[in-house]
Amino acid sequence: MTIRFALVGCGSIAAKHVEAIARIDGASIVAVCDVQSGAARKMGETLGVPWFTSATAMADAVAFDVFTVLTPSGDHAAQVFDLARFGRHFVVEKPMALRIDDADRMIAACDQSGGKIFVVKQNRYNPPIVALRDAMVAGRLGKVVMGTVRVRWARHQAYYDQRPWRGTWAQDGGVLTNQAAHHIDMLIWLMGDVESVSAMTATRLANIEAEDTGVAILRFASGALGVIEATTGARPTDLEGSLSLMGEKGAVEIGGFFMNQLKTWNFVEPTAEDSRAFDRFGDTPKIPAWNLEQYLRGVISSLKEGRAGLVDGLEGRRSLELISAIYESAETGRTIPLRFRPQSCRLGGV
Repeated sequence: MTIRFALVGCGSIAAKHVEAIARIDGASIVAVCDVQSGAARKMGETLGVPWFTSATAMADAVAFDVFTVLTPSGDHAAQVFDLARFGRHFVVEKPMALRIDDADRMIAACDQSGGKIFVVKQNRYNPPIVALRDAMVAGRLGKVVMGTVRVRWARHQAYYDQRPWRGTWAQDGGVLTNQAAHHIDMLIWLMGDVESVSAMTATRLANIEAEDTGVAILRFASGALGVIEATTGARPTDLEGSLSLMGEKGAVEIGGFFMNQLKTWNFVEPTAEDSRAFDRFGDTPKIPAWNLEQYLRGVISSLKEGRAGLVDGLEGRRSLELISAIYESAETGRTIPLRFRPQSCRLGGV
């Protein structure tokens, strides 16, 4: 059984999906579309598949299993609402939406149509992250004290100018919604539910509507604390994209640029296998889109076996809710409890 994908959006991220799917037996791209006819034509001709400028026209003309939504973030919700009636599944790039109520409606639309929705969080498949998750489940860190993520990346003005929607409230948000979304997802995936958040944001270097720098302090339901530090103002190049967890029985730090390289693996009660940690899972394979490939393999297995995916719509919603709470805190100067209704958050606004 081959799972057939159709791409909605033929921008830069689409190339990574093409590369990943090409390495997966039992998966294929059978159609592509983009509102820019030149982009759609180029990708369609490269892949040897039909190309369209309308996703609905594509769905009417071609048989496939999964819409892969790779458009600007602010368009995701409307596209899922419009396309859910075809009863097919969705893979949606992060963030799944810019508003919590839109995320809820996307999930409901897919539930009603019988399709599944998956949100792309490929860094959950990085080998050091998988090992840390296993250690957490096994209780090797004991009571967790604090978790920290740091996104210190360089995005010069040319990056934002290249795509006019980047850095806008209506279509993208800032560093927290875009660049740090994977790191925020990782923190709550490993540490559990967030009880409250306090945050500050600033736009220091980029000429954009949203923030290029933000910090947040989290209190988790477990009592542990968390810190999020994110900026696109590192100069002249990217510095790091890292995660660290500290507990009563150990400390782990995963660095690199996207939480892909093990830096520290220390435990009060070491095992024989710990001495081989850096050899076994110290780095992510240096194959382009490798972790995206693993993520899509998980999606395909989920569809073939009829089980939930690692990052379904509800999981994708969790990080969006936290990001929205961070913005709400930054706008109001208040500590925001989770399970809230946004009032001052500008993300997703017109």
